[in-house]
Amino acid sequence: MMSLDAITLSVIQAALQQTCDEMDLTFSRAAFSPVIAEANDRSDGIYSAEDGSLIAQGSEGLPVFVGVMQYSTRTIIEMICDGRCLPPEPGDIYIVNDPYLGGTHLMDVRFAMPVWRDGKVFCWLSNTGHWPDTGGAVPGGFSASATAVEQEGLRLPPVKLFKKGVLDPEIHAIISSNIRVAEQRIGDIRAQAAALRVGEERLSAILDRYGDETVIEAIAELRHRAADQMRAHISRIPDGMYRSKAFIDSDGVVNKPLTIALVVEKHGDTLTFDFSQSSKPCAGPMNSVLATTLSSVYLAMRHIFPDVPISAGAFEPLIVKTPEGTFLDAHYPRPVSGCAAEVSQRIAEAVFAAMVQAIPDLVTAAPAGTSGNFALGGHDPERKRDFVMYQISGGGYGGNASQDGLTNGCSTIGISKSPPVEIMEQAFPVLYRRYAMHEGSGGAGAHRGGFGLSYEVELLRGEARASFVMDHGRFGPQGALGGADGAPNKVTVFRNGEAHVPGHLSKEQDIPLKAGDRVCVDTPGGGGYGNPRDRDPEAVRRDIEMGYYTEEQARALFG
Repeated sequence: MMSLDAITLSVIQAALQQTCDEMDLTFSRAAFSPVIAEANDRSDGIYSAEDGSLIAQGSEGLPVFVGVMQYSTRTIIEMICDGRCLPPEPGDIYIVNDPYLGGTHLMDVRFAMPVWRDGKVFCWLSNTGHWPDTGGAVPGGFSASATAVEQEGLRLPPVKLFKKGVLDPEIHAIISSNIRVAEQRIGDIRAQAAALRVGEERLSAILDRYGDETVIEAIAELRHRAADQMRAHISRIPDGMYRSKAFIDSDGVVNKPLTIALVVEKHGDTLTFDFSQSSKPCAGPMNSVLATTLSSVYLAMRHIFPDVPISAGAFEPLIVKTPEGTFLDAHYPRPVSGCAAEVSQRIAEAVFAAMVQAIPDLVTAAPAGTSGNFALGGHDPERKRDFVMYQISGGGYGGNASQDGLTNGCSTIGISKSPPVEIMEQAFPVLYRRYAMHEGSGGAGAHRGGFGLSYEVELLRGEARASFVMDHGRFGPQGALGGADGAPNKVTVFRNGEAHVPGHLSKEQDIPLKAGDRVCVDTPGGGGYGNPRDRDPEAVRRDIEMGYYTEEQARALFG
């Protein structure tokens, strides 16, 4: 029997959520890097002291980190218990980015800090921020042809970056000596730590007000209710087996597609996800570590049932079989830079493609499904300093049973947005010559897909190297229930006035650029939903009038 009344439970739930939201905002407002400060490529959460399971996560954080941070926090707890990691003291903050210890790629750097009550750890606060560079073969870390994780950057096991509240100068020196533009990272480091300290202050106020035992009871009840709510949703799905496939252009090294083959079994109030028939581990950086694979399934189901509260309980009815022997269960030393931003979205696409067969009214056609990772690193002669620019971009969402897809939406895995053009032009020696809708890219359907983004950026001065780890260049986002696929991703680099298209279409590294050279990217549109010939003719006319499709395109696509 729960001793808490419903109002107190609701207030505590909102207070925990607000704590995480304040951590998110603190992190973004204090960070130096545009990818964190403007694009919000970060997340904060509260995790249990026993096993690191998720208690609450900020609504403004990346959904893909929902599962990932609970696994990395769990790993820290386990390593402390078995003596592989120094035990915590008040004020300590651990840093870790090792992908194989419950992570994503090396650029997603996680901090974890215990919250103390009466001399023992009550819970853990953790956050993740995308650092623009962590060393490695190319600026930005997205090495399209890496064949080992060491080529992607500095890999850190859990170590204390802050000891009793003080930044450890030796650990900081090791990090700074192995990354580019190191002088800018101190701002991100202090912002990341400040976010955790804000969370500690807010959480302590909640505990002081309601008492530790009351909050513990509330956390347990919220987890139980999240599990029940997810089970209730699942129970309404028809029992059966649902199969789907999604494809990755290439691994960046071997120029042939990788297959994500999924079988979803619905039985009673549980869903079982089996990826065992997917492609074998690959040579290039498109391998996914297990934590990211699991998180990708969780975030896909969050898209389908967004009303279920964020808690470890929401994952309990979702059984993901470990995809041993596939590229979705990467182990050292497999390179993994594409796992969080690209492979995770193909996994989610496979989940959508399977579930739309079972519950077509609740699931969309495939979204653009690529973060458009574009890194540019070089030297700015005017400012006499090196720079690393990292650009993410949106794309079209898939159509659904009731409406067309969203245009230039953020990636499937998060709420990260493209940094404002004005900010990028201030921070780096570039000029955006074009930033517009990718007309014609939405997949045709009774409800068409949304449109992608088209941008063109020119290097104004100095020399630089460009690298891309994107996807959906070979295959556009798949339509659903008779809808057409969205237009694929297209990358073109103009050097000395001549056009260069990457051999792997969406992946290449170390392309040398000089002043006046340009990079042009057309991101994918979303998949169409339903037979295109069932589209309202007035909607087709409106699309033509708005310039979304030409008359010839509309006639060919919609009849």
